[in-house]
Amino acid sequence: MLEELTISGLGVIENAAAEFDAGFTVLTGETGAGKTMVVTSLHLLSGARADGARVRAGADKAVVEGRFRVGEAPADVADLLESTGALLDDDDTVIAARSVTAEGRSRAHLGGRSVPVGTLGGFTNSLLAIHGQNDQLRLVRADHQRDALDRFGGKPIAKARAAYDTARARWVAAVDLVEERRANSRERAQEADRLRYALDEIDAVGPNPGEDEELAALVTRLGDLEAVRSVAAVAHGAITGEVGPDDTGDPDAPAVLDLLGQVRSQLSSTSESTLQGLLPRVEEALSVVGDIGEELAGFLHGLPADASELEKVLARQAELKNLVRKYAPDIDGVIAWRDDARTRLAAIDDSSVSIESLEADARTAADDLRQAAAALTAARTKSASTLGTKVTTELKGLAMSGATLAVTVSPDEAGENDARALDVAGRRCHAGSSGVDRVEFTLAAHSAAPAMPIARSASGGELSRVMLALEVVLAGPGGGSTMVFDEVDAGVGGRAAVEIGRRLAALARNHQVIVVTHLPQVAAFADHHIVIGKTTGKSSVTSSVTTLDRDGRVAELARMLAGLGDSDTGRAHAEELLDTAEGEKTPG
Repeated sequence: MLEELTISGLGVIENAAAEFDAGFTVLTGETGAGKTMVVTSLHLLSGARADGARVRAGADKAVVEGRFRVGEAPADVADLLESTGALLDDDDTVIAARSVTAEGRSRAHLGGRSVPVGTLGGFTNSLLAIHGQNDQLRLVRADHQRDALDRFGGKPIAKARAAYDTARARWVAAVDLVEERRANSRERAQEADRLRYALDEIDAVGPNPGEDEELAALVTRLGDLEAVRSVAAVAHGAITGEVGPDDTGDPDAPAVLDLLGQVRSQLSSTSESTLQGLLPRVEEALSVVGDIGEELAGFLHGLPADASELEKVLARQAELKNLVRKYAPDIDGVIAWRDDARTRLAAIDDSSVSIESLEADARTAADDLRQAAAALTAARTKSASTLGTKVTTELKGLAMSGATLAVTVSPDEAGENDARALDVAGRRCHAGSSGVDRVEFTLAAHSAAPAMPIARSASGGELSRVMLALEVVLAGPGGGSTMVFDEVDAGVGGRAAVEIGRRLAALARNHQVIVVTHLPQVAAFADHHIVIGKTTGKSSVTSSVTTLDRDGRVAELARMLAGLGDSDTGRAHAEELLDTAEGEKTPG
């Protein structure tokens, strides 16, 4: 429960603090005194958007602190406190704080630790349920009516909703993939044509790994063919003594191999150890020179017969350069690109099979989604009747004894071009993120009145009572939460106001209830009464917060009763109203 609220620099409130007890607490005061600022401060603690315009004129920032008693906190609240390192006081209370600067910058703290605003809201919203005047307007919206039904349905609807969410996620992914593949079919066909043309071009040339480098060396060689041939032939003749076919070399010059052979013979014929020691090196020289001779012979054999071969090599080199210009930096890259292109083309050519497989997956996902949607609809339909009955019962206690609220669940029909349309039980429905159902609250104001949507059939006062009845039903019998109502009695008066006060008092037996009201009939039923006063200065209005004793309550109720103030008649009327309310607040 909320035990204490401290506000500074917010709206007309300069500095104020209020303590709250269990049961029913009412906040009253003159118009403009700052009652709404109290609710605004709770909204800030709940993570609402920070608005620098709310900061009091002349103040640097607004600060709101709330002390909450958590006791044996629910598991999610305990986990949140532990994960943030929030510190509990010795009395099992924790302080939640929010500050907002005039520029709109916001800071949040929980248990003395700086936390994100969302974390602060996660903690506070688990303990506070705030119902403002705008909630009445939101209640007429279909999505809020569906959410209310889902809250009432509890675990059965939550379980069905989780299954639906999972099935829908798979279905949406499968359908989107099929649509993407179909939309890209033309682009894929064009890509396939480009790949086939490129592969035909590369295969027609038939490049070999490293061929571009080999041809570059050959072109250099062929550019001066005869000079190269002469050099190689003379060198070969010097080693072997052979003369080339073009008489290259000197036939009378001794061959290197012959001379080395003579050296070996001479050294072999002596017994001198030093000369004998040179023989291995001469043998090695013979071997090396012989190898050089063979390599020169192979080189000469590989040379073209004439320079016309250069034209063929240059033509081949041009073909390779054309491929390199289009596909990769070198021929090895062109070959790698060709291999990748063949793999990609095979995948594209298999696209028809892929689409058929994806379509089959989408159909399977749609079947699963239909089952999940049907289960969610069934769970909602089962809860709808009970919710309508319970709210109708509550309305009887709120001076609407002849009214009947019905909750209907019907298919949410899809539009003509709905991308999320799904056939369910023969109906084309919109498979939205919340299901395929449309939930609608209808109200018959009395037994002879037709049931109509509450947006069209309920007056402002009736809508307030419907919202209160709904919140009472949704709150359930369990205690431990704080419910805040900001002028839930708007548009209500007379006997209906008395009934609202009585119902709020009954609700406060299991929940802490805090109500901002302008009706004395409601205020009289409170267990605790806080008045928001105001002092008007020359340039500003300052609010004060005061907890009233019984005499103070009588005076405040007298003021609320048409401004009768401290007159004997006003106080007598207020005393009577307070006595009547206290007498009706019987337990059970």
